[in-house]
Amino acid sequence: MKIRIAGSLWIDEEDLEEEFFRSSGPGGQNVNKVETAVRLRFDTRGLPAGVRRRLAPLAGTRLGADGILRLESSKFRTQRRNREEARERLVALVREAALPPTIRRATRPTRASVERRHAEKKHRAQTKRERRPVDED
Repeated sequence: MKIRIAGSLWIDEEDLEEEFFRSSGPGGQNVNKVETAVRLRFDTRGLPAGVRRRLAPLAGTRLGADGILRLESSKFRTQRRNREEARERLVALVREAALPPTIRRATRPTRASVERRHAEKKHRAQTKRERRPVDED
């Protein structure tokens, strides 16, 4: 089965590697017996180059030098919910990286905004001038 990220970008579930381990979080009597936490691994080398490049700073230390993205989830008491949360976080991360950055177009300030700024500067200078001590010449 495939997970849709954005547009024509998909992640194949077969590319996800999941490992379950005992969680240190809540779980009552099950906490020492049941492996509810999940460690999800995803090889990002299958993603387009631009997405990989934008994903690196977003993922931070979760993305290794080998191109493997590692996510852990132990927030919930059930394996199913932790698995779902790890996948949701993966999709959100890749979806954010899939968005192309907005290009900044240089603009000029309006004449009115420049005039307001200059008027404020003159007003402030006048206020400071009035605070100075008076010369006794």
